[in-house]
Amino acid sequence: MLQDMLTSIDAFQINFSEDQMRLMNYCLAFLMFGVALDMKIADFKRVALFPKSVLVGLASQWLILPILTVYLIHAWNPIPSIALGLLLVAACPGGNLSNYATHLSKGNAALSVTLTSFVTVSSIVATPLAFAGFAVFVPQTQPLIEQISLSPMKMLSILVKLVLVPLTLGMLVNYKFPSFTSKIRKPISRLSLLIFLGFIVFALFGEIDNIIKYLKYVLLLVIVHNLIAMVSGYYWAKWNKLSEADARAISMETGIQNSGLGMVLIFNFFPSLGGMMLVTAFWAIWDLVSSFLIAIYWSRKPPTPS
Repeated sequence: MLQDMLTSIDAFQINFSEDQMRLMNYCLAFLMFGVALDMKIADFKRVALFPKSVLVGLASQWLILPILTVYLIHAWNPIPSIALGLLLVAACPGGNLSNYATHLSKGNAALSVTLTSFVTVSSIVATPLAFAGFAVFVPQTQPLIEQISLSPMKMLSILVKLVLVPLTLGMLVNYKFPSFTSKIRKPISRLSLLIFLGFIVFALFGEIDNIIKYLKYVLLLVIVHNLIAMVSGYYWAKWNKLSEADARAISMETGIQNSGLGMVLIFNFFPSLGGMMLVTAFWAIWDLVSSFLIAIYWSRKPPTPS
């Protein structure tokens, strides 16, 4: 009975017209443009200040979290579409709000910005490779992937258009017109996020009854997955003998994922898999809640110097 109920999660779909899909892609591109207005070449050069911390953070994002996600899937044994949703979230870059959460938690904000910049740019290649690569270790997902005929190269092509191009334009504007950028940075950041969230809410609103009906089947799983991301990022950094401030930054970078990008990839490649949609949509909400709560807790406990 329960298995039948879980399988029926994929029965609800959100069908977009070609024009709606194009509009949604533009919304994400605009969101990434807003992210790029906060990125500078200096963010990439800053890696020389703490190369070990950056390498540990990148490993946490692209290796540790996906590996632990595979173990979680084997332990929990969700239906294939939900498993794919977890893998996709783990393969997405960190969310840009991680910088604010790191600052609030008294972590290393400079490291957070550097990691966000590196991970966002590397996601153009790393996201399709990590998703397809780690899915191999979850056999129950292979029939779905083969059925959809997922092409990492096609995903790479979309990521270039939706991530690389707007990031390049945003950084170029920031470099060429710094005073103009300082005036438009906050309005564009807020507007782009509101537009994109509004479009997602509009898309999901028609299926609100099904979302409420099935949410309980992914609620605990997403919370556990996010907790694993936060905790693993922190203790992976500690295991590598990084400072408390660095560990807090890496925890936030690992625990806050760009679920908006995940949603767009689902609409483009997996529109018939409601389980993926539900996992990613709830992740987009919950990681913000959990990171805020943890940041408030850490803000009251200043890190001691190493």
